[in-house]
Amino acid sequence: MSNTERDVDHALAYPEPLASPLWHRHGAQARPLTDAQKRRNRELLVLAQYAPRPRAPRPTETLAEAS
Repeated sequence: MSNTERDVDHALAYPEPLASPLWHRHGAQARPLTDAQKRRNRELLVLAQYAPRPRAPRPTETLAEAS
């Protein structure tokens, strides 16, 4: 295939927006987590991984009764 002007990539037709200030690493650093916070995060992670998700209640009436 020939490389003509119509083959130009139009995905970069507009400049990218400025990066969020959250992406800049200079400035104040986040406070390190305390041991209690780390322990609590680990406990919540375990609960989130193994706890069954709540299910929506099933309707008690059949489709024929509902209409």
